Amino acid sequence: MNKIEIMDDLIKKNNGYFLTSEAVAQGISKTYVAEYIRKNNLEKVAHGVYMSDDAWPDYLYIINLRNKEVIFSHESALAMHGLMEREAPGIMLTVNRQYNASHLRKEGCTVYTVKPELYDMGVTEGKTIYGNTVRLYDIDRTVCDIIKHKNKIEPQTYQTAIKEYMRSPQKNLNNLMKYARSLGVDKTVRLYTEVML
Repeated sequence: MNKIEIMDDLIKKNNGYFLTSEAVAQGISKTYVAEYIRKNNLEKVAHGVYMSDDAWPDYLYIINLRNKEVIFSHESALAMHGLMEREAPGIMLTVNRQYNASHLRKEGCTVYTVKPELYDMGVTEGKTIYGNTVRLYDIDRTVCDIIKHKNKIEPQTYQTAIKEYMRSPQKNLNNLMKYARSLGVDKTVRLYTEVML
């Protein structure tokens, strides 16, 4: 495979997005990469991230590409898990407490921070509405997070999420209780499960 074919393949693999770091990792020089970007009229969407003109703008995916430490959570994760009746009211994400997320707050994201030992708990991958793969918390961790931050969630969204979760065949009550204990919401979770199951 020649250099152009390698870069064409990278764009195809990333649903129309091109990361200069991936091309450089394949042994292609930055000069050659810059020429490819110019010739193919790729639009810069972030530092080192470009988009072809036939790709859908996917802000969640762009954030995930630029910030490998980001995990989508709360309403953003609820929406990807199908536990909301409408679109999330913004972008909600979680980072390790030690990560400087000021740039994400400036971009309008709602940023939650957690202790390092809780950061990886329940991490999985899911698809954005445009079909791109991003990191998010699994359905059980997401429900625990919204219970923990109930006062920041719209009441209708909160009630719908809990009802839909309890009906979902994807729920794992063992994981739910394990996460609930770690996050300090086990009493509330136990009450919901006793009443709704």
